[in-house]
Amino acid sequence: MVTLRFAPSPTGKLHIGNVRTALINYLFASAQGGRFILRIDDTDQARSTQAYEAAIKEDLTWLGLNWAESFNQSDRFDRYQAAADRLRDMGLLYACYETSEELDRKRKIALSRGRPPVYDRAGLDLSVEARAALEGEGRRPHWRFKLSGGRVDWVDLVRGAQSIDTHSLSDPVLIRDDGSFLYTLPSVVDDIDYQISHIVRGEDHVTNSGAQIEIIQALGGTPPEMAHTSLLIGADGAALSKRLGSLSMDVLREQGIEPMAICSLLAKLGTSENIEPRASLGELAAEFGFDKFGRAPARFDEAELKRLNAAFIREKSFADMQMDLAAIDQRAVQDPAFWETVKANCETVQDIRPWIEIVYGVIAPVIAEEDRAYIEDAIALLPELEFGDGAWRAWTAALKEKTGRKGKALFMPLRKALTGLGYGPDMSALLPLMGRERAKTRLDG
Repeated sequence: MVTLRFAPSPTGKLHIGNVRTALINYLFASAQGGRFILRIDDTDQARSTQAYEAAIKEDLTWLGLNWAESFNQSDRFDRYQAAADRLRDMGLLYACYETSEELDRKRKIALSRGRPPVYDRAGLDLSVEARAALEGEGRRPHWRFKLSGGRVDWVDLVRGAQSIDTHSLSDPVLIRDDGSFLYTLPSVVDDIDYQISHIVRGEDHVTNSGAQIEIIQALGGTPPEMAHTSLLIGADGAALSKRLGSLSMDVLREQGIEPMAICSLLAKLGTSENIEPRASLGELAAEFGFDKFGRAPARFDEAELKRLNAAFIREKSFADMQMDLAAIDQRAVQDPAFWETVKANCETVQDIRPWIEIVYGVIAPVIAEEDRAYIEDAIALLPELEFGDGAWRAWTAALKEKTGRKGKALFMPLRKALTGLGYGPDMSALLPLMGRERAKTRLDG
């Protein structure tokens, strides 16, 4: 069965970049009738927290990215240790004793001599006596996987034919000197055990794939198919790394961004398709294909996200939004007509806040000196009774007849006096929500 996994580390929040990876995995699995697995990469025990793990699961659920199965790497250390022992027995995992300073010095020397900074495999030449002497000094080994030095080839679902010369790579460290596992070995063991058929991730992992394929093969597994997607950049072409905190799911949720707005955008970034709102993940899955992805960096534009979000917001009824509105301000739910009137001016649900004050609160009217006499006429002609749907039309018709004003000169001074703004919802709907007394108070300045 087609089986894919999303493997977040519970050391931080989910942000727009890793959600894109999760979404692509989910959509491909759905399109193929396969399984989407959640793997919690919590081998870094010092930095991993239950709070972050819970937040990751909450965010994925909010986005609709439901998983068929989940597991924690921290529950599988025995499997990783067994794999390490097997690689040692095969002569493919060897002990090294250099400190980070010594390794850095080796890299600098190699570069100064015009050679690639590849590890020299000094650990392979250590005798039993030499190792004992180093450990007598208090050193503890880190463990490296011995690469074949040959080429590793695969056909990437996004990038096409790929070839990695492992002779040009340093033997990867799989186990730290404190005995803890780095990412690579646990990931490989999990992919074998859970029969992962496809690995989908960012293109920054392409080079790693050569080593991982060799480790999978050494452990008797079949390498999954791979797809390496282009990385996200900002609309200005700059890296997103410094802004990811403001693009985490909890922040976007607090801002009132709809989950399908996020998914509609991320599913199409880096593809040849137009970015338009989609009603469901099923619709996105039906349209999914790796052949639509390009190699150029995918530009993430917050303005585009808000445009999509506005499209979703404007389709929402008062009943859909009642709980969200009440959480913002109870005044927002006292009349269902309020939401229907202002939603066209909202990109997110949070954008109703100024309109709550405009309709129900206290604002500073804007009345130009040259419009004072006109506003006095407006006060005099303000309807006394039946201040309902037809009030604005009747009021402006009377003002037009008395003053001769029309168009913008007729409407705009009234809008600014009543709302403090030169734009907004249809005044014929807004005025009845304000009520006559509030309208008169603002016209009085």
